Amino acid sequence: MRITFPLLIAVAALSGCANGQYEEQARAEAQKDLAQALDGYAATGKTSDCVNPRNVSGPQIIGNTTLLYRETGSRIWRNDVIGSCPSLREGQTVITEIKSGQLCRNDMFRTIEPGTSIPSAYCRLGSFTEYKRAKR
Repeated sequence: MRITFPLLIAVAALSGCANGQYEEQARAEAQKDLAQALDGYAATGKTSDCVNPRNVSGPQIIGNTTLLYRETGSRIWRNDVIGSCPSLREGQTVITEIKSGQLCRNDMFRTIEPGTSIPSAYCRLGSFTEYKRAKR
């Protein structure tokens, strides 16, 4: 059986559309989750290259590009990873390699699927953006 070239092009085009549609849907879902997680908080405009891991809990994973660390009190540190991290998704365990005693920009991390022991490829932390509870 022989498949014609135009049919192959059509199949490739359709699979590309489906993939693009999935990515757009995933981005929209991540934006919705981020808005929900930051509801009641406002960006202060302050960024930091490092945060003290003893003062924060988390991270909360938002999509495959954002981590939220909650600091005791009324502060959240948002970290948009450098590049993308395809293995980063809700339910994963994040394992960060801390070199300086702090969580810092360019620190490497991996994720592990619950119930497995094989870590993902490395991803890198970006800068941390401060959010504080909005005054009402």
